[in-house]
Amino acid sequence: MARVKYTDKDVDLVARMIRAEAEGEGKQGMLMVGNVIVNRLKANCSDFEGLRSIRDVIFQVQGGNYSFEAVQKGNVFYNRARSAEKRLARQVLDYWREHPSKFSLWYFNPYGECPPEWYGQPFTGQYKQHCYYEPQANTCESVYGW
Repeated sequence: MARVKYTDKDVDLVARMIRAEAEGEGKQGMLMVGNVIVNRLKANCSDFEGLRSIRDVIFQVQGGNYSFEAVQKGNVFYNRARSAEKRLARQVLDYWREHPSKFSLWYFNPYGECPPEWYGQPFTGQYKQHCYYEPQANTCESVYGW
């Protein structure tokens, strides 16, 4: 059973996003970014309450900007999804979750060392250039329940 309901258009959108955000970090890095997308949809807490679809997650606006840099800058649309990224997208939509993105709702590339917190959220680990952060204890229990 898939982690979330999705369509072929959702697969394409996740595939384009993971390519735009993490292509340089290989398959594992792209899977981790994809996992954060799915986590945001499943969590329904914190900054991610009321998101009901993959499209809602990817095009979410916070503080006047899109949540994902690739959407904000537009490069998510410059390259179409290839079959390799579509396979990775299906993996995260269906079942894939691993540390440090397993329970993460945020990631970013600081172009330096990962800070121990990011906007008050604890650091869970780093993969190549991306730092991953999960919610503070007792603030978003739904992220751990599935």
